Amino acid sequence: MPAYKAPLRDMRFLLNEVFDYPAHYASIPNGKDADPETVSAILDECAKYCEEVLSPINLSGDVEGCKFENGKVTTPAGFKDAYDQFVAGGWQGLSHPTEYGGQGMPMSMGLFKTEMVGTANWSFAMYPGLSLGAMNTIMQHASEALKNTYMPPLTEGRWSGTMCLTEPHCGTDLGQVKTKAEDNGDGTYSVTGTKIFISAGEHDLAENIVHIVLARLPGAPAGTRGISLFIIPKHLPAADGSVGPFNNVVCSSIEHKMGIKASATCVINFEGAKAWLIAEPNKGLEAMFTFMNTARIGTAIQGICHAELSYQGALRYAKDRRSMRAVSGKKEPDKVADALIHHADVRRMLLTQRAIAEGGRAMIYHCAQFADHMVNGILENDPAKYKKWDDKLGFYTPILKGFLTELGLEAANQGVQVFGGHGYIKEHGMEQIARDARIATIYEGTTGIQALDLLGRKVLIMTRGGAVREFTTLVGKFAVDNMRNPKMRSFATTLAKYAAEWNLLTMRIMLMARKDRDVVSAACNHFLMYSGYVMMAYFWALQASVASEKLAKGGSESEEFYKAKIATARFYFDHLLPRAKGHATSMVKPSKSIMKMPIESFVFE
Repeated sequence: MPAYKAPLRDMRFLLNEVFDYPAHYASIPNGKDADPETVSAILDECAKYCEEVLSPINLSGDVEGCKFENGKVTTPAGFKDAYDQFVAGGWQGLSHPTEYGGQGMPMSMGLFKTEMVGTANWSFAMYPGLSLGAMNTIMQHASEALKNTYMPPLTEGRWSGTMCLTEPHCGTDLGQVKTKAEDNGDGTYSVTGTKIFISAGEHDLAENIVHIVLARLPGAPAGTRGISLFIIPKHLPAADGSVGPFNNVVCSSIEHKMGIKASATCVINFEGAKAWLIAEPNKGLEAMFTFMNTARIGTAIQGICHAELSYQGALRYAKDRRSMRAVSGKKEPDKVADALIHHADVRRMLLTQRAIAEGGRAMIYHCAQFADHMVNGILENDPAKYKKWDDKLGFYTPILKGFLTELGLEAANQGVQVFGGHGYIKEHGMEQIARDARIATIYEGTTGIQALDLLGRKVLIMTRGGAVREFTTLVGKFAVDNMRNPKMRSFATTLAKYAAEWNLLTMRIMLMARKDRDVVSAACNHFLMYSGYVMMAYFWALQASVASEKLAKGGSESEEFYKAKIATARFYFDHLLPRAKGHATSMVKPSKSIMKMPIESFVFE
């Protein structure tokens, strides 16, 4: 497994030079303590923990996996100690209120932490990561009494959390949820049902597990309008805040998976478990989306995590491994052969990985500022402020989740390819990255679900194309501002053309959908990927612009870093952005070539 090295220079470039996080933090109520020195110290300390504690148990955790016996899950060797260090370092509550024992930092600081933890060891990151979504849901929708009961131990990390949504018969279609909740008449409920694919649903890391569960009340409307949301702890809280009696929450099995094997994915049975209602009855799906949006941003981060880790491993190997001579002539004449990195096709793969990791990181860090404003809307009890930033972030979320996880999987596969046959062997860890990355395009809503949410819901229904126009206005302003700069003109011109095309394509699909209802579903995946490539192009051009300005001033010790930024941006525009053209062509084709074939023709002969 590649030894992880946190990309702190790139992270600081985005925070301090591209997005001006010091000014951003100074402008928000919970950002006063996030001064540059404190932020830098936190990043350094997190990097040390990830490099020295989490990275060394990534491969061993995959080999050992989780063990299940008599309803109990045992995590791989080293995971309990690593989690105890995670708790002792206060990492779980980094971005949660001090009143519950957190450090009160902005939410974005938690996202930067998640990136490092997830790159070092994604299976481990799943355990505290699921808790964050549970905490955010409780913070926004639960009563004060429930917050006071559950937030302190969750914030500390003594307890962990999950999301229990999917059932054996329904998958993503949550309107089919059958888990039942009966009113006990004392403010509590009794919940019975089975949930599947519950990440971190059972483990030996924390003393209690708090499940956020979708269930139906008697007489509830059919479909998604009749779903409520509940808190169900594995052990009931005692009066003094400690762990009380077992609450009939039973893990009946864990899944045997392709990847993330050190993360327990459980089948959970609620056997008349005592529960507390969150939010209003039958409004559970709306409250649950607080959890889902948090989870989708976290899963988007997984895309750049796997791209980064695979790139680091592939880069080291490409510099050390020698094979044949470069087409353009010997590069290392004193060696038996040239290093792989001298071959153009290997360079292409490495640059693809790098462009995905660093371009995706910029997209995430931009949106992290929206998340900070959104969370402050909650903390300030300002629904209008919350809605404004939640709506703004809502457009980005399916692109981040769908596009970045698809490209993260591509980058992980490229890492295996750079290694050749050695990449297929477990001991190098590259195939693990590819296996771990595969789930990212599936959970928290598959790429198809994200694409339909983006095009059908966010673009066509909710904003009538307004979300695209808002983002392309930002792109257009950048293009105009940089059109006269000789070093940025080609970037600016290309961006302007894509911004105009993006709006035109949106309008064409909107018009086509009036006559061909299937066209939205047929076009949505192409629309999402097109949107992702154009969005990432903007963030690469933005990075190139900043790097160009720094180089023009001269005298910087980071000259090579800035030159590499510009070179990677050029690679992206020349070799990856053109992929968008294929998606543009396909998305406006009629759906008949997909839907015309009769179902009866789908047969095996």
